[in-house]
Amino acid sequence: MTEEIKNNNVAEAGAVVEVDRSLYDFKYEEEGFYRYEEGLTREIVERISRDKDDPEWMRQLRLRSFETYERLKVPDWGPPVDELDMDHIAAYVRPNTDMKNRWEDVPDDIKNTFERLGIPQAERESLAGVGAQYDSELVYHNVRKEVEEQGVVYTDMESALKGDHAQMVQEHFMKLVPPSDHKFAALHGAVWSGGSFVYVPPGITVEIPLQSYFRLNAQGAGQFEHTLIIVDEGADLHFIEGCSAPKYNTANLHAGCVELYVGKNARLRYSTIENWSKNMYNLNTKRAVVEENGRMEWVSGSFGSHVSYLYPTTILKGNGSQCEFTGITFAGAGQNLDTGAKMIHTGAGTSSYINSKSISKSGGISTYRSSIYIDKNAKGARSSVDCSSLMLDDISRSDTVPAMDIRTSEADVGHEARIGRISDDAVFYLMSRGVSEAEARSMIVSGFASSVSKELPLEYAAEMNNLIKLEMEVM
Repeated sequence: MTEEIKNNNVAEAGAVVEVDRSLYDFKYEEEGFYRYEEGLTREIVERISRDKDDPEWMRQLRLRSFETYERLKVPDWGPPVDELDMDHIAAYVRPNTDMKNRWEDVPDDIKNTFERLGIPQAERESLAGVGAQYDSELVYHNVRKEVEEQGVVYTDMESALKGDHAQMVQEHFMKLVPPSDHKFAALHGAVWSGGSFVYVPPGITVEIPLQSYFRLNAQGAGQFEHTLIIVDEGADLHFIEGCSAPKYNTANLHAGCVELYVGKNARLRYSTIENWSKNMYNLNTKRAVVEENGRMEWVSGSFGSHVSYLYPTTILKGNGSQCEFTGITFAGAGQNLDTGAKMIHTGAGTSSYINSKSISKSGGISTYRSSIYIDKNAKGARSSVDCSSLMLDDISRSDTVPAMDIRTSEADVGHEARIGRISDDAVFYLMSRGVSEAEARSMIVSGFASSVSKELPLEYAAEMNNLIKLEMEVM
């Protein structure tokens, strides 16, 4: 675990203060990046589209999204985001480099940042391919030759938008998450930049994971990457998403979008470790659709950020399709993390399982919000929700807000929720075996989170456990 990652998590949230706007009233090229002025206007949306040389359909989608953004109100189903002012957020910050396919060609300042985060080491040891995004653009993308030879496509979104798979992108882009879904989805549609495109052909199993890593390094900026993954019939993929940002005293915004298409008899596991800094507004939207007998698996670890809205949604469209969500959230001082999952059963014989855990300390607020919808045609559907919350002091808060809408009597649905504190007896027992009180509490919390960490590859499970340990050290 690096010192930089540690500093992201132990810093207190602090007040969000106004940045000196005289620095940002124009776009400029300085110290390795190229930045638009703050705020969001139609002219800025047009400029992004022009600078990226968008096809006409994408330009029109951006403009329609901007009109929708201006019309919609901020959602009222999560924590307040009153301090988030788009007039003080730069929608586009581009590193002063194009994308590289060789790590040694990445500029030293960017390369050093990612090397401190362990990205090239992870690629060498355990990944089939890596995409690394710095602010608004990918700076590195690579896939192993043997995976490429299987016909697997793993590239940046801009290349996919204009290359051999342009038609596939047009058919799927923002179809699962339309801009009209909510205000931040519309914002994403207007100013999105960067992200990854993956296509796995029928019957192909990618033996080791692919990963995208997103680093928002600029102060007072937004990051709006788009991830589109299509796993065709009978194929199998594990995709890992990692996120981090340094600590600033001004608000930063992350409003990415993830769209996942899981084909008949296919399987996709999507794992996320988010280690945002505590000035971040993390307003991400993730959605999957699963065809007949397909399987979707979400594994999510959410750390850092000042405010989070994060509710991965799965549409179990095909008969016999399945989904499992396993997630953990850790909220410390100055954090209000509103997370959960949503399952929509429309196919017969579908099944879903949600296993969600949250930890809160030092006045942090964790809210678990779930929704189960079972359509009248989803006969034989099964769904189970299990959410557990652990509060480490008497000033923190944990809430559970489940919703269930069952339209057929031929379904089996259950929900269980538990909220508790660390047992003094358990701490005493461990201390009687020679463990310090701090170590004992950290061990208990790590055990509480084990259902999530055991679902991750070894090195990512170790990172998550280290993040928990670092959070516990500042109690």
